Amino acid sequence: MAHEIRNPELWQDGRLKIEWVRHHMPLLNGLEKEFKDGQPFKGLRIALSVHLEAKTAYLCETLAAGGAEMYVTGSNPLSTQDDVAAALVHEGLNVFAWHGATADEYESHIRKVLEARPNIIIDDGGDLVHLMHTEYRHLIPDVIGGCEETTTGILRLQAMNRAGELLFPMMLVNNADCKHLFDNRYGTGQSVWDGINRTTNLIVAGKNVVVAGYGWCGKGVAMRAKGLGAEVIVTEVNPIRAMEAVMDGFKVMKMEQAAPLGDIFVTVTGCDSVITENHFRKMKDGAICCNAGHFDVEVDVKGLAAISRESSPARNNIMAYVLEDGRRIYVIAEGRLVNLAAGDGHPAEIMDMSFAIQALSARYLVMNRDSVCRVPGQMVQDVPQSIDEEVARRELVSWGCEIDVLTPEQRQYLYGES
Repeated sequence: MAHEIRNPELWQDGRLKIEWVRHHMPLLNGLEKEFKDGQPFKGLRIALSVHLEAKTAYLCETLAAGGAEMYVTGSNPLSTQDDVAAALVHEGLNVFAWHGATADEYESHIRKVLEARPNIIIDDGGDLVHLMHTEYRHLIPDVIGGCEETTTGILRLQAMNRAGELLFPMMLVNNADCKHLFDNRYGTGQSVWDGINRTTNLIVAGKNVVVAGYGWCGKGVAMRAKGLGAEVIVTEVNPIRAMEAVMDGFKVMKMEQAAPLGDIFVTVTGCDSVITENHFRKMKDGAICCNAGHFDVEVDVKGLAAISRESSPARNNIMAYVLEDGRRIYVIAEGRLVNLAAGDGHPAEIMDMSFAIQALSARYLVMNRDSVCRVPGQMVQDVPQSIDEEVARRELVSWGCEIDVLTPEQRQYLYGES
């Protein structure tokens, strides 16, 4: 076993966190038992780069129960929880991550994971896959395939695939219905406001909240803001999503128009330079900015610092930037993912579904390694509908819900099946 973590002595605190989520993740409970019996990953090495907190740790332990030799790192320097990392090391997993890693340390940890010569890659944002293709190409023949968790990561994969540069199959987990319809909407919606509220200790009701981006994550953030009593403004570049926001009851305008009105700004676009110097100059005194996209490029924190006469901590995980005229602009968690860098991420029940899809997709790749498409330009693949429906059925059972089943006559009517 190898590891680079902050403090191995923290393992008991981390174990408490993992045991808490274990009791609220029935899908992984079931898969852990199945994997332990079937050993689908026996003799295989899995490299995982996902936000390293308790729910991710339980996914790692579930895969390890299936025989996998796990090599684990985080996908964001501020979302790694050192006690959780210690708990995984205590269980015999190989972990390379710590909270607050510098850019060099973060990359070094990714390298350590890849140097294990993984057979399966589970990525969150695309950093593992990117580095594998740029600096560890000689290890690609060992890779059966991988899974990608996020919208941002999928965009990177699709660009590589179009260029013919992606050299092993990747399952687009984020595109599965049981992922984006629930994780992105309800998970992001709740966890973003958990992070904002616990960090600021301010009321949301009565405030103007500006949500940049109205994809599934943006929909969730806007919906929860409305539920908390805020007036919600949406900014978008996609005209169809902008129409959705209007019909959902939100004001839609350009960021330039929203900048003077907003009290709290949340970026959820996956793009860069969403809130920039021009917008900061128009914001009211005390405006709060944060990001719920994967990378810390949506709120231009460096640009804000450049136009500020001073900056200092205003509260734990909040920096205050004082403009030349004395107005203060606050930034939560350095512009990194607010729900993880300033909170514990999505609720356990939500990640249970997402991680069940990850685990079943990884098993699918192993079981179908000889038949999965490996044609250049066709390396990105949707999660099979059968996996999506299996996760949904398991979840309904865990809720005590039963649903109807089509009769043979109904199937004949709808699909022409005898």
